[in-house]
Amino acid sequence: MVQKFLISYFLFLISYSTFAQSNSCRVRISLLTASPGEELYSTFGHSALRVTDSVNNEDMVYNYGTFNFDEPDFYTKFVRGKLMYYLSTEEFTSFKEAYLQENRSMTEQVLNLSCNEKQKMVLLLQQNLMGENKFYKYDFLFDNCTTRLRDLLEKSSDSVVHYSNIIKEKTTFRGHIFEYMDYNDKQLTKLGMDILLGNNTDKVMSNREAMFLPDYLFKGFDSGRIGNKPIVEFKVGIIDLPLVKPAKNLFTNPVFIFWLLLVTIVLLSLSKNEGVKKILYGFDGFFFFITGIAGILMLVMWVGTEHIVCRNNYNLLWAWPTHAVMAFFIHSKKQGVKKYFFFAAILYVVVFCLMIFIPQPFNSSLMPIFLLLIFRSIVNGKQIHSIQK
Repeated sequence: MVQKFLISYFLFLISYSTFAQSNSCRVRISLLTASPGEELYSTFGHSALRVTDSVNNEDMVYNYGTFNFDEPDFYTKFVRGKLMYYLSTEEFTSFKEAYLQENRSMTEQVLNLSCNEKQKMVLLLQQNLMGENKFYKYDFLFDNCTTRLRDLLEKSSDSVVHYSNIIKEKTTFRGHIFEYMDYNDKQLTKLGMDILLGNNTDKVMSNREAMFLPDYLFKGFDSGRIGNKPIVEFKVGIIDLPLVKPAKNLFTNPVFIFWLLLVTIVLLSLSKNEGVKKILYGFDGFFFFITGIAGILMLVMWVGTEHIVCRNNYNLLWAWPTHAVMAFFIHSKKQGVKKYFFFAAILYVVVFCLMIFIPQPFNSSLMPIFLLLIFRSIVNGKQIHSIQK
């Protein structure tokens, strides 16, 4: 089997080399950059390579952002960071049509490559299409469908590739990501991602690292150079659509929702009505249970998956996994339970006071959640009321 593969691969290299020497200069290679879409998977836009061969009348798009929904255990592999992405090809017309249907803009940057550089790039693409070569383990920050194109250019270039400054000083991966969340008003999604991301995303990026997002790969290529020549020969709009910024919705913003929740619970806590007390008892059980489940999820994503970005997550300082169990005993009269919540209240106050020293920023919408955890931990740690039937 291995012998057959080596023979076929050798024959491919011979035939391709013959073609490349005479036709590589007639190949045009471009970076395609699509604007962000409305769906979560398209929030950050997309990058692909277009290879136009005027000799064979071919116009193909090479896309490293492909995965198989029908793969066995798809969701399990996705959550655990084991889902394999792969390089695929399709005709440019069908690729463009898909983005037209989604009302997403697309820009083409024709790369300023020599005949030899084009030959090497196309050869690398063809090699990556062969057998298991086309598969790779996706990493959102360091090895994705966009960084692969940056790496491909660097491997194909005859000279060193230089990138101009395309980011603000001391920009972190987290800040880079949330520029898009804020712009598209995906605040609930932002909160969910922020809770799961550990402090690995708070590293200050280099220019090269910033190119894990399509817009910044576009900027890097646009202002970069291969040796003494610009990377981009010229650029053109393939799909030109007006940029429409989504309207912000106050009622889906977690900052508004959580502050409203905090004020409501504080006001209800002032009531002496037994019916209101029962509501608060039920809320406490639910609130601490959900907080514990969130902590368990963070812990699983940290130690049970291969997502590097989910490690070293300081959100576990407020989302204690043990809350998921203690929530069922929250109104027990046992001193052990009261001590648990009193101890939790003390630690929450310490964390709250030292928050600025923690090497991971907490989402701003979590401020009322912190205060609510402190408040209800004090209430449940100080005394346990009996429900009167």
